[in-house]
Parts: sequence; C-alpha cells; structure tokens
Amino acid sequence: MSDTTDSLTVRLGERSYPIHFGGDLAGLARADVESFARSGRSMAVITDGNLARAQAPVLKVLFGGTPMLELAPGEETKSLGEFGRVLDFMAAQRLDRTSVLVAAGGGVIGDLAGFAAAAYQRGIDFVQVPTTLLAMVDSSVGGKTGLNLKAGKNLAGAFHQPRAVYIATDMLATLPPREFAAGMAEVIKYGMLADASLFAQLESSPLTASSPTLASVIRRCCEIKARIVEADERELAREGGRALLNLGHTFGHAIEQVTGYGAYLHGEAVAIGLAAAARLSEKLGNVFGGDTARVERVLAAHALPVRLRESLPLDALMTAMARDKKVRSGTLRFVVLNSIGDSATRSDVPGALVEETWREVGAV
Repeated sequence: MSDTTDSLTVRLGERSYPIHFGGDLAGLARADVESFARSGRSMAVITDGNLARAQAPVLKVLFGGTPMLELAPGEETKSLGEFGRVLDFMAAQRLDRTSVLVAAGGGVIGDLAGFAAAAYQRGIDFVQVPTTLLAMVDSSVGGKTGLNLKAGKNLAGAFHQPRAVYIATDMLATLPPREFAAGMAEVIKYGMLADASLFAQLESSPLTASSPTLASVIRRCCEIKARIVEADERELAREGGRALLNLGHTFGHAIEQVTGYGAYLHGEAVAIGLAAAARLSEKLGNVFGGDTARVERVLAAHALPVRLRESLPLDALMTAMARDKKVRSGTLRFVVLNSIGDSATRSDVPGALVEETWREVGAV
C-alpha cells in the first residue's frame, strides 16, 4: 500500500478545508483523530454495515474505540427516520458543540451524517472519509448534505462544509464492481462538463480499480469540483456555476424517485441521465449525433446503462422532474452540453423535447 500523500485545498475563506489523497491515509487520519482527543473534543463515527464488515481492521486503526453507529447500506437510508436515529445516537454519546462527527462510507453516509452534523446543536464539525469511488470524486466534496423525501431526491438538507476529506484509494480494493461502475458515472460527468481531455482519456482506456491513472483521475475530478464550488458555493449563480455539477442528474433523480430508490444505484441513474442530457443537447442543436454516440460508448465501456432497464411511465418521470430542486419560479433548468468538455444551464427547454428524450431512453 502506498503512503504517499497529496492535498488540495477547497478555498472558502474561514470554511476552507483540505482534501488529502493517498493510497493508505490511516496514519494521517489517525493522527488527526488523536489530535481531536488531545484537545478534549469528543467524536463519533457514522458508517454502513457493508464497510464495517469489509474494512473492520482499517476502521479499528482509524478510530480505535470511538463510538460508531452502523446504518444499512443503500439510498433508502437517506430518510427522515434514519436522520432521527443518527441525531439520537449523537445525543446518547453526549456530543456537544465542540465535538466532531465522522462520515465513513459512501455518498449516502456522507450526505446523511453531514446533514446530522449541520443540524445537531445548530451545527458541529464533521469529517468525510469517503470509501466509494462516487463519494471520493463527488459527494464528499462541496458541503451539500441531505436526505430524500417521498416527494423527491435530496429535498431536505443543508450546506455544511466538512473540516477535512480523506481520500484513500486503497479502500476501493474491496468495492464491488457494480459500485465502482456507479462511481464512474460521476467521473465521466466531469469530463463531459469541464474537461475534454479527461473524457478522451476515458474513451481511449476505460478506468478500472487497478488502473495506474486512478488516483490522478480522482484528484482531477475533485479539483474540478473544488474550483466550481469556490466560485458558487450555494448554487446561486443565475447561469452556470455550481448547477453545472447537476449534468445528468435532473433525469437521474427522476429515475431514482419513480423507481423508489432501490432499482438503480445513484450512478446508474445518473449514467442514463448523462445519455439523456447528450440527446437533449443534440435536439437543441448544441452538439452532433457523433458526440451523443461518444457519450453512450464511454458509458457502456464502463459497464453503465444508457437506457432504462424496464420502461417507466413518462407522466411519472415528468412529474418527478417538476419537483426537482433546480426548479426556479416554476421553470426547470437543464444542464446541457455546448460540446464535450463545455456545458451550460438552460431554462428555455421545450417540454416536448424533454418528453421525446425520455421516450428515446425507454419511457412510455
């Protein structure tokens, strides 16, 4: 295992924080845990059952006897009920305003624990230890936290930046192939929206858990996200800005909601959303069919779907879209491609084109 470390700072003034990269960051993370203890700050850890079983020795090294709550893996855990359970656990451990909560796991754990940290005693510090590819390149960075409501994905939450992020790529060794593929949807997204060279690299050589370029690709994705977040932390820009990170997600979130957050992993739904976004961009005259085909080929090369596995009702998908967080004054904004590596937000997309796009990816 590699112990070489590197770091990248997300520059947000007093809320700035480092993202640490390395193969094995156990020593660095453990040193920081011990520094919290020496300063009298109590800690607790939120994780999921899969990680607790697969990485039990690592968690022991990292956190010793720190109180730990294991939650069930899966998107269904991002619920009001589990949110209350986390808060009750924090209170039972007598955490106070100086305490630190650690989110060790994938995007679900990071989103839920981060929201609990934002809410508990009106906000305490938390640290992200992402253990899936998707969480490493996307959800652990940027401070978006939240949970799902019956009405839609991530409709409750808060902006609450972590104090640090530890990205240890050795943790990916036990990640199931389907989970790795799901994370690749977010990696491909970054290439589509902001880095044509990254996209071309993924085209020429599909990324795997054993690829020698894995660490550099993860760092590049974090760098892209950090710079976007620095410019528009709370997604307030009238055009572009942080909303660009939602490329493919307007379609993907609708798929997740209509299927009940169980049939598709988040990255799988986003992959279909990326294919749909490319098709929509083509219909708007922004890109050509060859670009759409390139997007679908690179998704397929990374074991990701580009169409719905089973047909879903168009009406239900359109209704789910209408509840999306990106709706402003009743108008839904889409992220579309100007070209591969360049994207923009659009709020003037005709509904007929959206429906046509949905039908092309399998809606009825």
